[in-house]
Amino acid sequence: MASDVRTSTTTPAGSPSEHDDSTGDLVSRATRQISELIRQELSLAKAELADKGKEAGRGAGLFGGAGTVAFYGGATLIGAAVAGLAVALPVWAAALIVGVVLLAIAGLLAAAGRSRLRRATPPLPEQATESVKTDVHEIKDHLKEGHSR
Repeated sequence: MASDVRTSTTTPAGSPSEHDDSTGDLVSRATRQISELIRQELSLAKAELADKGKEAGRGAGLFGGAGTVAFYGGATLIGAAVAGLAVALPVWAAALIVGVVLLAIAGLLAAAGRSRLRRATPPLPEQATESVKTDVHEIKDHLKEGHSR
């Protein structure tokens, strides 16, 4: 009997449990699993923030392009006004048409930049946050099940 020193844990009902793992083993395994889970969640958050940063950069670039085109459009319109005062209709009319087209392009670029910036904000890792909430909920449920046995 001394060679078979295996202890059997019992449940509150008095029947042997399905697992013979020691509490230390269970705590050690839980610690490793929680540590791995945290690493995975941080990796997800990092990737998500990088994607949002790229979107914000693209949006800012489009706004910069819109500003540049708007500047040239404004300069062209000023040139059209000067040409309109100095010369007959065809010269300033052509400059006016070019200026309006450039400003329309600037408007399109600004709208596209605004859309990109809206997709990138708020700069929070939404998927990772939801995943962590789900994990915490599952852990709490599992712990409740363990206490009710």
